[in-house]
Amino acid sequence: MATRPDPREALRAVTPKLNELTEKVLFGDVWERPGLSKRDRSLITCAVLTALYRPEQLRGHVARALANGVTRDELGELITHVAFYAGWPSAVTAASVAKSVFDEQQE
Repeated sequence: MATRPDPREALRAVTPKLNELTEKVLFGDVWERPGLSKRDRSLITCAVLTALYRPEQLRGHVARALANGVTRDELGELITHVAFYAGWPSAVTAASVAKSVFDEQQE
């Protein structure tokens, strides 16, 4: 199985401060707050990224969601639910991204 390059590493040379804030504030603080589980944060993040049509960021967060205990079926339900609020094109793109991540994890 080929490993995908870490997008944060690829951008470090261009935006080192953004990378630092991502690591320290977003993933080091926000994702670690006790008010929501990481599983819940993953569901929320995947829903928002789907609604905002952010497929590049969604890819990594689908993988993170699976690692945080969200099931493939739950991700499918999330995408279907969001389709009615964010539109079919966003949902179809999210489904394609999720399928690609699922396939990569089976290799």
